Amino acid sequence: MSLPAGSTIGIIGGGQLGRMLAMAAARLGYRTIVLEPQPDCPAAQVANRQITAAYDDTAALAELAAVSAVVTYEFENVPVMAASALAVTVPVYPPARALEVAQDRVAEKKFLNGIGIPTADFCPVDNDDELTAALKKFDGSGILKTRRMGYDGKGQRVFRNMETGGFAGTCEAMGNVPLILESFVAFEREISVIAARGIDGSLAAYDPAENVHRDGILHSSTLPARIGSETAAAAQAAAAEILAALDYVGVIGIEFFVLADGALLANEIAPRVHNSGHWTEAACIVSQFEQHIRAVAGLPLGNPGRHFDCVMENLIGDDVLRVPALLAEPDLMLHLYGKAEARPGRKMGHFTRMSRRR
Repeated sequence: MSLPAGSTIGIIGGGQLGRMLAMAAARLGYRTIVLEPQPDCPAAQVANRQITAAYDDTAALAELAAVSAVVTYEFENVPVMAASALAVTVPVYPPARALEVAQDRVAEKKFLNGIGIPTADFCPVDNDDELTAALKKFDGSGILKTRRMGYDGKGQRVFRNMETGGFAGTCEAMGNVPLILESFVAFEREISVIAARGIDGSLAAYDPAENVHRDGILHSSTLPARIGSETAAAAQAAAAEILAALDYVGVIGIEFFVLADGALLANEIAPRVHNSGHWTEAACIVSQFEQHIRAVAGLPLGNPGRHFDCVMENLIGDDVLRVPALLAEPDLMLHLYGKAEARPGRKMGHFTRMSRRR
């Protein structure tokens, strides 16, 4: 049964993704309430109400559940216990199982491999001796990452063609937290698929985007991606398998490496709307944000069709100074996030340049 217009949707997290979800919800006639510890967050500027409290605050979670018809979230590091506690009294989408998988890089890769989706080779690492053994296995090269909480290139160290041994203190320098060493992948490009699954199991997948990262942060997403139709179909099929295996409801972002022969390796699952899907706001009939609201509200999924070729680019830090010039371009859609201070590495907004489909 779908939520009637006027119902309240709870959103955990008050950043730009929560902001765009709240805007999409309003267009469909819903009210939104945001749980976010930072006052005057980007989402609160457009939502109907904000609960200013920590994500694991018991009283705040109870209040959110009491006033919401359904609860969703804008980032994958929501405490699993919080999502599970909410789910006792109010529907929570995506399900807590998706958080459990996405919050731990080892669990994520084991999940993907378990349903037949290949990934880069990896080794769990808990101490310097295990790091030495893992680097030996990968011929002295790899990317060491924290298993939890890393994003936008944070919590990583790269090893290239290094002899094994002599890494005393590495794990301490990384915070003495569980780590994962991933082998290097000789990929030709990176793509992502934004897909959605409804409460009734219906599916919708957007065209794959070709992504470019700079300093570990997404710089741009281009449509169409420079891949063959078989590769595009394989990426969308993998997304469908992941959604079904998680009994998922909502929008998901899945990143892939594309190899020289067109084969795919899954890199990362994001159980939420995704930065590489911001282009859908300008170039599609139904954006990823509206699609997510449709899914969690029990509405029919919308048409993911694309009516423009496009390039979405993030405005990071002082990039926001480009805004006056960007506004003068005729075929460009701009979205600023309402953040008062530009800092290095901080996403201030994005824009999408559109052109006729080839």
